[in-house]
Amino acid sequence: MNKIKILKKTYKILSTISPTIASKIIYKIATKKKLNLKDPKLFNEKLMWLKLNLYKNNPLITECVDKYRVREYIKRSGCTELLNELIGVYDTPDEIDFAKLPDKFVLKCNHGAGYNIICKDKSKLNIYDTKQTLKKWLKEDYWKTYAEINYKKVPKKIICEKFLENENQNDIEDYKVYCFNGVPQFVMVCVDRNSDKKTKYYFMNKNWEIMKINPTGIKAPDDLKIEKPKCIDKMFEYAQILSKPFPFVRVDFYSVNDKVVFGELTFTPAGCTDINYVGDANQMLGDLIDLTEYMK
Repeated sequence: MNKIKILKKTYKILSTISPTIASKIIYKIATKKKLNLKDPKLFNEKLMWLKLNLYKNNPLITECVDKYRVREYIKRSGCTELLNELIGVYDTPDEIDFAKLPDKFVLKCNHGAGYNIICKDKSKLNIYDTKQTLKKWLKEDYWKTYAEINYKKVPKKIICEKFLENENQNDIEDYKVYCFNGVPQFVMVCVDRNSDKKTKYYFMNKNWEIMKINPTGIKAPDDLKIEKPKCIDKMFEYAQILSKPFPFVRVDFYSVNDKVVFGELTFTPAGCTDINYVGDANQMLGDLIDLTEYMK
């Protein structure tokens, strides 16, 4: 068993015993710093505080991290038009009638991140392997890996959604809007995610200028142009509506044929241990989250 597997197994045990102790150890190993929960200042510290306090036993947060039930929150917020087509919902892989599914589709488990099977050609899909993978994922308690207790009470399900694609055959790009106390501040653009190239992440402000807050942004040449989606203003408008109840949330969207499609709501990006912020970026982002009322 390699070092990473041993660490993850240890994290899962600690998360069950004490999410707070687990979080302190996870944070220390990732950042080489002590986690300050009494007076959090940095972005990652404040996310940790929110995770362990505001998100604990919070029905709205549990609903919103659930990739199935979040649809109800989107509808209540008056944004039904953002939702991708839902083809089916299942409790077990054996309930899926693959013969009735379209030639292209996406299968997801709803209780965490990374549980995605993208099918572009059903005739080439190994159904047995697909079911085995889904069964494996359903057995996993995703929340334990990084003590993300916001996922703990999500009832595990499998959902099938429409496969998203552009008419011009270009890759679907995703846009992650960072919102602080109900205000969208900037967006992270994922470039080359669906290609053979290494995915690049650029932070863009509302003027569509590259922000020098992560290594990719620092290394970006001055003349680099990131294509601005025609629907970016709509994304910011929707993000403001959906982020209203939360001190922080990342609202993820796709641009499909210049139309905004909802992806997910993310409250604990990178398990609250993202080490890719350079310079004073971690402090700058932390300053954008106001915990005053919550910490009282």
